[in-house]
Amino acid sequence: MLFTEDASYYAQQVRERKVTVTELVEWGLENIEALNPKLNAVIYVQDQYARTKAKEYDEYLANLNATELAKLPDFFGVPTLLKDLGQNQAGFLSSSGSKLTRDTLMQKTDHLVEDIIKAGFVILGRTNVPEFGFKGISDAQITGAVNSPIDVNRNPGGSSGGTAAALKAGIVPLALGSDGGGSIRMPASYSGLIGLKPSRGRVAVGPVTYRNWQGAAVNFALTKSVRDTWTLLQNLQVEQMDAPFFMPKIKETALKAIERPLKIGYLGQLNADWPLHKDAQALLDQTIVQLKAMGHEVFAYQEPFDRAATMRNYFEMNSVETAATMDNIERANGHPVTFEDVEPLTWAIYRAGLKIPSYRYSQLLYEWDQWAAASQVDFASQMDLLLTPATNGPAPLHGELDPDAMDEMVEKEKHIDDYDKDDQQAIIWDHFEKGIVRSPYTSLVNMLGQPAISLPVYKTGDNLPIGAQFIAAKGNEYLLLQLAKEFEDAKLLDTSIVDIEG
Repeated sequence: MLFTEDASYYAQQVRERKVTVTELVEWGLENIEALNPKLNAVIYVQDQYARTKAKEYDEYLANLNATELAKLPDFFGVPTLLKDLGQNQAGFLSSSGSKLTRDTLMQKTDHLVEDIIKAGFVILGRTNVPEFGFKGISDAQITGAVNSPIDVNRNPGGSSGGTAAALKAGIVPLALGSDGGGSIRMPASYSGLIGLKPSRGRVAVGPVTYRNWQGAAVNFALTKSVRDTWTLLQNLQVEQMDAPFFMPKIKETALKAIERPLKIGYLGQLNADWPLHKDAQALLDQTIVQLKAMGHEVFAYQEPFDRAATMRNYFEMNSVETAATMDNIERANGHPVTFEDVEPLTWAIYRAGLKIPSYRYSQLLYEWDQWAAASQVDFASQMDLLLTPATNGPAPLHGELDPDAMDEMVEKEKHIDDYDKDDQQAIIWDHFEKGIVRSPYTSLVNMLGQPAISLPVYKTGDNLPIGAQFIAAKGNEYLLLQLAKEFEDAKLLDTSIVDIEG
């Protein structure tokens, strides 16, 4: 049985004894078996664990009275999927989309996963990702590309592509993702789902990794309703004293209506090299009309950033972070990482990181801080929220954004050590260029540490979704979700599942 409703609905069904946890888990496992051959969304299935947990939960429920049932965790008994990138669960396998780390047995459970379990979820398995989450499409060589349930000839984006496909197909009612440059928001945009990227420091980190991509990468989920997003945020938000980044908790316990008109800036085409897709322009035009009809003030925003410069900075930072990751893997494995161990792009990013001097890395992070300060000033003085397309067009066709299909690009990446550091970064830029044009609006938010959300407000003439991205100042997820609720109440969000079996 497909999960057509949101996670909160099924949790309420459990509390009212209208369905057992075992039934929900079996539905999820049956959905994986039936649909995954067409989607390639799930790569690890934890069926024995899930069935054991479901039995434990049902036995526990049998002894509860009505008052005790009402006090169960918000998502008690609801099946979900973790993303196979981070989100470690001790005793289970992970690959991070790479043959270098294929079938690694996880030794520790991340605090985030502990919080997911405390919220009542039953974990069924792990979803497909691109190698180490580097791409905006999910097409790892070891696991294969993920197919969108909306159109199996298209990729649902990345790096949370498996998560998006599983949720949109109704395999589970909510699924976990992470966002280091748009990896929740892009798949949400391409799949007609809600995708919140929380503020840096909002959700738990560690104990495996505390400073993932200098805090740019944040875990959360893709959802089908605003209430699921809000309730999950309440369950996952922390004030974590042992974390490198700290965010005070949202104090509100209920999602109230917006009390005043908001001042909302918008961005369209960012520069002459990145033309705005006609459907992205149509999305902006439509959303601006809707916002004005709601009573909000909308204006054209002039941002103080050179987006190309911010992305080049991010690629440099990522190169150094990847070099450090590979060094850790080499130490653990006792032998060097070779070109044959990883995909060509990963090899190029890794080797390029070795040539970036330490002083340059410090300069990169200094630039992050300067940009973050400028952004906070603009949000404080000019606007409550910023509107952009979440993606510059609908989901790409398979192979459309894959430069490694070209022998010339692979040769350059293979022999990346032959180039100086500037040429190395130019090669990496060339690899990502098509993807940059398709999704230029998301990565800066990660560098600034701000929250952002993709809302499914638009479909092309071919019935392909594109999300509207709203960005808030640090810590202001509450305002994003208030506006999302306003759209949802006006029936302007379409998160309905796609039955790929007809």
